[in-house]
Amino acid sequence: MQSFTLLTDLYQLTMAYGYWRLNLHEREAVFHLIYRKNPFKGSYALACGLDSVIDYLQHFRFSEEDLAYLRTLTNPLGEPLWSEDFLIYLRDLRFSCDLAAIPEGTVVQPHAPLLRIQGPLLQCQLLESPLLNIINFQTLIATKAARVCRAAQGDAVIEFGMRRAQGPDGALSASRAAYVGGCTATSNALAGKHYDLPVRGTHAHSWVTAFPDELSAFEAYADVMPHSVILLVDTYDTLRGVAHAIEIGKKLRAKNSSLYGIRLDSGDMGALSIQARAMLDAEGFQDTQIMASNSLDEYAIARLKSQGAKISVWGVGTHLVTANDCSALDGVYKLSLLRDEQGQWQYKLKVSDDPIKVSNPGMHQVRRFYSGGQPVIDVLYDLALGIPEAPQVILFHPEHTEMTVADYDRYEDLLLPVFLHGQRVRPPESIHALRERAMQNVAAFLEGREDKTYPVALEKNLYEKKQALVAQARRRNQN
Repeated sequence: MQSFTLLTDLYQLTMAYGYWRLNLHEREAVFHLIYRKNPFKGSYALACGLDSVIDYLQHFRFSEEDLAYLRTLTNPLGEPLWSEDFLIYLRDLRFSCDLAAIPEGTVVQPHAPLLRIQGPLLQCQLLESPLLNIINFQTLIATKAARVCRAAQGDAVIEFGMRRAQGPDGALSASRAAYVGGCTATSNALAGKHYDLPVRGTHAHSWVTAFPDELSAFEAYADVMPHSVILLVDTYDTLRGVAHAIEIGKKLRAKNSSLYGIRLDSGDMGALSIQARAMLDAEGFQDTQIMASNSLDEYAIARLKSQGAKISVWGVGTHLVTANDCSALDGVYKLSLLRDEQGQWQYKLKVSDDPIKVSNPGMHQVRRFYSGGQPVIDVLYDLALGIPEAPQVILFHPEHTEMTVADYDRYEDLLLPVFLHGQRVRPPESIHALRERAMQNVAAFLEGREDKTYPVALEKNLYEKKQALVAQARRRNQN
């Protein structure tokens, strides 16, 4: 297997070298991965990418090829960037940290950690860039998929985005995340093989234009794929294409087969689908599905639904796999605890004039409180400080609003152990189970809420600890 351990930023390696040179590399540290703002101007995100993180960590090692490359790197004076002893250290390095994470397919909120990493400072630092790369992208795409599927109101949504995805890995990761988010299948055959996803497809306009006319193209396709005939009807004239598809459907019916579906890919798809449905039904093809593609997203689907479009399958590509209206999830990875020379934990945080960028100190857990089966608030607390049964909390929005969490019937802590001392302790889950969890989570979260802001808060003792540390840091840096 190809090593992806060098999938990191150079400064992670230079910092790791610095920690090693200063004998800080084995100091125990705690980092958290969070995001600061919900994507797509929505009220939630959908956690995704953990299984890819697990795979990365289980294969974390610097290969001889990696080390050979690192030996070629030099500083501006032309000197080796690292000592040979450091490269020998990297050669023997294996992941040995603890990892806790919110399970994939869980609705998540800004400021609440999706991952918590605890272990040697050098290892935790090296993981920053790859973990952000994996979690930011897959969480973004899974969230977009959930929004698209919700707009489809139970209709099948097929991810069609491979040709517009950001390179091969972007295509694979997007297909995986889109399925977790609720898509029923992908057109990407490699993703189907690699992740056990259902694969679906029709044919391209080039199939039709490769034959003398549309009808002969349809006849040829039905001959070679008689039990999965979905015909793309808009190469020349859409309604004429529907009529040709119906001719093929009658021939299939005579052979005890059927016309599975037609696909619309251009024009006024609302009006065309209504006309196509009437034509199909009039000839007894009530079970033939109408698929639509062409620059669809949740907004276009909702608009077509409101127009009464007779579309039952949606092929969504570019706007899904590129998360067209939100270029990235703003996930960050921050140090929050570090042991000192005496082995005592020291709280750490980043201070900023922008309140949203002030990080949270401590070793965090996220407690979700429920009432009547619905989540009502997420509370971030420090494991050392604890959390009472009816905690006093400070909301992130509206900023600094204080309240007591008392009206609930149950709660759960969301960060669950995945690795202990580098050994996996959470059993694998099938991607189909992740998808089912995602759909249930989104439905429960949005019931009666839709895009209203969901409350997220700091437990009051943690909030006060944070404010004291911020003030202390500012005083120290003014001297």
